[in-house]
Amino acid sequence: MRLSIIIVGLALVGSGTVLTVFGAQETAMAVYKTPYCGCCDIWMSHMEKNGFVIQMIDLPDTTRASVPSHLASCHTGYVGEYVVEGHIPAKDIRRLLKEQPEISGLVLPGMPEGSPGMPGPNPVAYDVLSFNSKGEVKVFASHEP
Repeated sequence: MRLSIIIVGLALVGSGTVLTVFGAQETAMAVYKTPYCGCCDIWMSHMEKNGFVIQMIDLPDTTRASVPSHLASCHTGYVGEYVVEGHIPAKDIRRLLKEQPEISGLVLPGMPEGSPGMPGPNPVAYDVLSFNSKGEVKVFASHEP
């Protein structure tokens, strides 16, 4: 019995999913950012509060990701088979992982005030976009202040 629990645990860790003692699901995410990005740290805290386990990697330049340059933001994450760029809310990433659409990932271009990691007195409406390898971009989720 104990050996089977260990084997199942190792299989879950290998798949990027970890189950806690209480049954809550945590999801692993690697996040690449520049060392001097303060808003990235706030966004990663938002993700951790929503059950993501973050592996942070500081790089001097994060433009090597597969995100089109006109859609870029300040940090890039990899979760499951997807890339996530910018201050995307955790609930949108959870939806992405649940629905598993045939896309490359999600982006939130720029740094809109009011998005996770970008607090401020004047929050704005913003759209989280999906993109694919053909260059197609669509609205994945819309958020109001």
